[in-house]
Amino acid sequence: MIILVVVALLILLWLVFGINWRSKYIYRHAHERMLQRLQAEYNQVLIDLLFSEAKIDEVDEYYRPLCRILMQGGRPSVSTTDQIEIITSGKRKYELIMHDISQAKESIHIEYFHFGIDKGSRAVRRLLMEKARQGVKVRFINENIANFPIPRLYFNLMRRAGVEVKHFTNNRFSLLRFLLTLSYRDHRKIIVIDGRIAYAGGMNINDHYFNQWRDTHFRLTGNSVSQLQLTFLDTWLKIDGELREPLLDYFPMVKRNDLLPQGSILTQVTPDDPTSPSAVLLTAYEWIINHAKHYVWFQSPYLAPPQSLLNAMRNAVMRGVEVVVMVPEKCDTKVMRPINRSFYRDFIEAGVIVLIRKGEFMHCKTIICDDYLSCIGTTNLDNRSFGIDYEIDTFFYDTKVAQQNKDIFNQDSKICSRLTHKDLEKQKRLDKIYCRLMRQLSPVV
Repeated sequence: MIILVVVALLILLWLVFGINWRSKYIYRHAHERMLQRLQAEYNQVLIDLLFSEAKIDEVDEYYRPLCRILMQGGRPSVSTTDQIEIITSGKRKYELIMHDISQAKESIHIEYFHFGIDKGSRAVRRLLMEKARQGVKVRFINENIANFPIPRLYFNLMRRAGVEVKHFTNNRFSLLRFLLTLSYRDHRKIIVIDGRIAYAGGMNINDHYFNQWRDTHFRLTGNSVSQLQLTFLDTWLKIDGELREPLLDYFPMVKRNDLLPQGSILTQVTPDDPTSPSAVLLTAYEWIINHAKHYVWFQSPYLAPPQSLLNAMRNAVMRGVEVVVMVPEKCDTKVMRPINRSFYRDFIEAGVIVLIRKGEFMHCKTIICDDYLSCIGTTNLDNRSFGIDYEIDTFFYDTKVAQQNKDIFNQDSKICSRLTHKDLEKQKRLDKIYCRLMRQLSPVV
C-alpha cells in the first residue's frame, strides 16, 4: 500500500509539474476563442494597429531582430506610446488608478496576480463596484490559486454589484484539466480603462505595494494601449469569459476611426505563457544579453535563472559587457531567500556584478541596455517566470525612456552593496547546505 501511495503521489506531481505543454497545437487551442473573434470581426485597421510591422522600421536597425522574436506566435508588433509615466511609488500608483478608474465611462479591465483584502485593496474594490453600478463594464480576472486565503464572499460581493469576476484556474474544469493547469499562475498586472489608458508592471494591488515595498510600474496612453487590451481580452476569452459586445467596442481608436497621435515612444507589449511553442521572453532576454555592446542591467526580486541565461551572461562578460543584477537583501518568502543565495556564487564566478539592495523589499522586474532598450514587466529571473507562469513584459525602444530607467536604477544602487567572494566565504557551512537543498525547488517555486 505504501508503494502504491508513493507511486500515485509521484504520478500526481508529474501531472502538475512535470509536463511540458509547449506546442503549436495546444497554443492555438488555448487562444482559439480570440482567434475566432478576430477572424469573425475582421477589421484591417485593427489588424494593422496590432500586428503591422511598419513601426519596426523606425526601431534602431540593430534591435529589429529582437522585435521579430517578440512577435512569435502572433504576438503584437511595435506600436507607439503617446505619454508614459514610470511609477516607482506605490502611493503614486494608488492615486493614479483611483483617479482614472473614477473617470471611466465605458469599460474597466483588471487582471492581477495579487489583489488583497487590506485597506487600499478594499478602496479599489469599492470603486470598481461603484463604477459597475453606474453601468460601466467592469471585468476582473482573479488569480485564485495565489490568493486562496481570500474568502469567496469577497468576490461574490463584487459580482452582486455587477462586476464580472472570473477565476483564472477554474475548479469546474475536468479533474485532469484542473491538475494539468494547477501549477500555472497568472502573474500579470494589467489595468485597461476605456481602451485608452493602461497600466502594467510589477506592482500588485495591496498595501505592501502601496505603502511599503519598492517596485516599478507604468501608466501609458496611445496606440500601444491596444496591445494590453488585446492581452486582457485574450485571457478573458481563454478562461470562458463572455464578450457580448463587438470586439471593436474595446478598441475605440479603431471603432471611431480616430487613431491616436502616433507618439514618439516605440513600444512593444509581449505576453508569454507556458503553452507557447517557444519561451519567447527567455529567448528575448538571451538575445539582449548576447547582443549588448556596453552594458545590460537587471532588477529582479528572485534569482534562479535557467542555465542558458547564466551562460549568456558569462559570455557577455567575456566580451567586455558590464552585466549587473540587482536583488533585494530581504525577500518576501522564506523559500526564495535561500534559493537566491544559492545562486550568488554562480553569478560571481560568471563575472556578473551582483548588487544587494538594502532597505525595503524590492520587487522590480526591469532591464536597461546600452542607453536605448529598456523593459518593465512581470518576469523574474527564475524558471517559473520563463517556463510556467503567464507573464507580460513591455519593451521600449527609446533613449529618453532608457535614461529614465537608468536614473531609477542608479538611485536604487545608492543603497546597494556589491557582493564579493569574501562575502560568500563568510557563509556558514550549514547555511550553505540549507541553501543548496532549497535550490532543488527552484524549477517549480
